[in-house]
Amino acid sequence: MSAEIVIRRTRLGDYVGHDAAFGELAERAVEPNPAMSPATVAAARVLVPDDSIVILTAWRSEALGSESLVGIWPLRRQRDWRSGFTPILAAPLVPLYEVSSAPVLDRDNAEDIALALLRHLAASRDLPKTLALPLLPMEGPGFRALQEACRVTGSRLTTFETWQRPVMIPQPGDDAERYLRRALGSSYKKRMQQFRAIGRNGEVSFQRRRRQAASEALETFLALEAAGWKGQAATAIACLPDDTAYFRQLADLFAEQDALQCDTLLLDGRPMAMGLLVESGGTRQFLKIAYDETQARHSPGRALTIAMLQADFTEIPPAFFDSGAGDGVDSGTYVWGERRTMANAIISIGSATPGPAQVAALARMWLRRLRNRHQSTKH
Repeated sequence: MSAEIVIRRTRLGDYVGHDAAFGELAERAVEPNPAMSPATVAAARVLVPDDSIVILTAWRSEALGSESLVGIWPLRRQRDWRSGFTPILAAPLVPLYEVSSAPVLDRDNAEDIALALLRHLAASRDLPKTLALPLLPMEGPGFRALQEACRVTGSRLTTFETWQRPVMIPQPGDDAERYLRRALGSSYKKRMQQFRAIGRNGEVSFQRRRRQAASEALETFLALEAAGWKGQAATAIACLPDDTAYFRQLADLFAEQDALQCDTLLLDGRPMAMGLLVESGGTRQFLKIAYDETQARHSPGRALTIAMLQADFTEIPPAFFDSGAGDGVDSGTYVWGERRTMANAIISIGSATPGPAQVAALARMWLRRLRNRHQSTKH
C-alpha cells in the first residue's frame, strides 16, 4: 500500500533551523546527502539569492494526526547559458563544492516520496518543468526511486557526462591493510613504498581535527590551496571573497553539529595535504582537498588518503565514504577502492521531448570532449 505523502514548500527561514529533523531523516535515508542539509542551505545563501531557492519537503501522516519528515530536496531557480537561457530548477544549490544532486528520501517509502515530489513539480504552475542534476548517482535505491517516478509521470531522464567516482564501502572484518590490499590490487606494493618513502625526507605525522578545531584549520587549508597554481590563476577559494565566506559559514555550521572534519598530512610539521570533510547519517563526504605543490613528487593527495584510511580503521570507519570527485578528476588520485557511476542528468518533468537545457548540456559535453582531445594531442 502506498504511504500518504504530502509535499510542501518550506520557507527558507524555517528550514535553516531544522537541523535536528534533518539529522533524524538522514539516519533513515536510503542515502544521506549533506548537500541538502539546513547547514549547507544556510551557507549557500552567501552565493545564491534567497528568492532563487525552492525547498520541497515531504511529510508522511502518522498516528494521532502527527506527521514525520520523510523527504528533502532544496532546488535553485536558474536561467543562464548552462540552462539554454530557459528557466530550470537545479540541485545542489552550489554544484562546484557540493557532491550530490540526489534528494534525501526515507528508506521505507522512497518510491512514493520521489513520485510525490515529481507530481508536485508537474502540478506547480510557477515552477519550471526541467530539473538539472549535474551530480546524480546513477545507482542505488535512491536513483531507482527517481527512475520509477519518471516512468510513472512520463518524464524523461537524460544523462550526458558520466564518470566513475571513487568511494569506500568497508566490508566486515576489514582493517586498513586488508582494505588497501584489495583497493590497490597489483599496485599495493608500489603505492605503499611511495607512501613510506616520504619519511626519508623528514618526520611524517597526521592530524585529525573535529568541531571548532576543524573549523579553525580552514584558514590553513585556504592558504595551502592559494599557494599553488589555483592561487596564481585566481581560482583558489581564498581569491574569491564570496566563496571564502561560503566555506567559512559552512565549516562553522557543520562544526557546531560535530559533523566537520579536517585531516592533515604533515612533513616536519608543515602541511603536505589537507582534506575538508562533512558527515551525515553515518556517511562521510570529501568536500575539498589542497596540497603543497612543491611536494608533488610524493603524490601528497594520494598519501593523504592513505593516512586518512589508516586513521579511519583505528576507529569505526564510516559505512560509506564519498570522495566527491568530479568528472575531471583522475580516480587514481585516491585509494578508495569502490566506484560509483555519476552523471550530469536532466529530467524533463511530464515530457519526453528534449528542450533547450538538454541542447545546452549536449553542446557543453561535446565542447569539453573537443577541449580534452586538443589538450591530449598537445602533450
